[in-house]
Amino acid sequence: MKFSSISLSVSVALASTAVLASHDFGQKIEALVKAHSVSFFGTKSTLDESSTISVSVATAEADARSLITLARGLKATVVANSPNLGANIDMMALWPNDIAPTHLIVCNEQNIEQVGVQRVNISTHSVEDIISSGLKSCDPVHRTAWGTIVVGEEAGNTGQILEILNPLDTTDITVDRDAGTTSSAYVKFQRALGRISFEGVGIYPNGVTYYGDERRPGNGNGGGAYFKFIPDFLYKGTPVTDGVAAISSLDNSPLASGRVFGLRIGKRSGNTDFGQGTSAGKGVWVEIPPAEITDLALAATTAKLSTYYRPEDLAIDQKALAAGNVRFCGNNTGEDGTTLFYGETFCVTDGTLTEASAITTSSQTIDSATFTLNTGSTPEYQTLVTGFPDFAMMDNIAYQPGKGNWVINEDGEGPDSGRNNDIWSCLDDGADKDLLADACARVMSLNDLNAESTGGVFDGTGNRYFVSIQHNVTGHGVILEINGWQQ
Repeated sequence: MKFSSISLSVSVALASTAVLASHDFGQKIEALVKAHSVSFFGTKSTLDESSTISVSVATAEADARSLITLARGLKATVVANSPNLGANIDMMALWPNDIAPTHLIVCNEQNIEQVGVQRVNISTHSVEDIISSGLKSCDPVHRTAWGTIVVGEEAGNTGQILEILNPLDTTDITVDRDAGTTSSAYVKFQRALGRISFEGVGIYPNGVTYYGDERRPGNGNGGGAYFKFIPDFLYKGTPVTDGVAAISSLDNSPLASGRVFGLRIGKRSGNTDFGQGTSAGKGVWVEIPPAEITDLALAATTAKLSTYYRPEDLAIDQKALAAGNVRFCGNNTGEDGTTLFYGETFCVTDGTLTEASAITTSSQTIDSATFTLNTGSTPEYQTLVTGFPDFAMMDNIAYQPGKGNWVINEDGEGPDSGRNNDIWSCLDDGADKDLLADACARVMSLNDLNAESTGGVFDGTGNRYFVSIQHNVTGHGVILEINGWQQ
């Protein structure tokens, strides 16, 4: 009798296992997410697969909306599609505010002979040059709380930050990136932030700025590090919304002077358990001496900073900021194709904004080298999304007001990976026990195998999403507005 009971229990267990095996739980979750796409993502559906379409030049020129496939409920309109729009438009900033923008200020990621920064009138679709030449690989662009525009160069260890006053009236400026000079007092190199390959930049209202080095590992170097800039003089005014800057000279910008700190993960054993195997968790901020900020990639090695595979864009968590806290999320893009080292989306917290803006130093000596640590805040790095074949190389990221989702542009290898690039929407981490995004879904897919979407940015309502279709078949820039999101 005892033997029979055991046999029955084993039979039931085996039968249960067979049932579970034939009904994959992960697929059930995916189906549930799709069925509730309106409440989760604000779309009437999600896209099961990447688009397999590659439109012709004639089709794209006739209707630039043909370059993208959208989840049901979303609609595209063309913001700019003219031959004088930079060929490689990357990131964008809304001007003069997020609620009622009239213009996009955009970076063109090309060489010094081509236009670097342009303004695009959202209503009339007209395009005008702000920095006409001299800028190399302009990538990030952001509006500051004090009413200026900040752009950066993704140009290896020579990349720099520039700041622009009066972007609607500043026209056809030339810059000399080697000399650090410009043809206008309204455009200035802000070298206090150092020189790296700028891509992800997050500027807080008081001027505290976080940024990463878009550098891949190679020949033993560890990849790109993350940095924090704390201005000597924090901006304490209210955010400018009318386009009239709170400063009259760029010499008075919070970015004109300050101190640079690098992220080193590893708090155990007196902040000494850092190294190649420590890439997440709590860490410290290590000061970069002023003499070393001219090459922050080299300084990252000297300061023993944590490094990652091609740090890309990052965006400020606006909900956390409204509560007075620092949290930003960004992407390390990884490498698709033959490598199959998929990217990741991560988030960094750094205490309250007051704590993140403070400088309280202590010294640490390791192997006869002395480092200055800023103990004013404790940074913590955690993964939010891990990449996989369908969502392999994360690049640009945007916070969606209202929903609180993260909308991520993919920069995959195209022909090498055999599929078009997509745009994904990811829920933030909820109240469950893990720290990962609760779900992600494909909501857009490009119809051009060689193109990527870049620079995605939402307006303040979370209902208008502006995105560039970079490297597209037309050979010139295309900017679309995606609306129809349901909050």
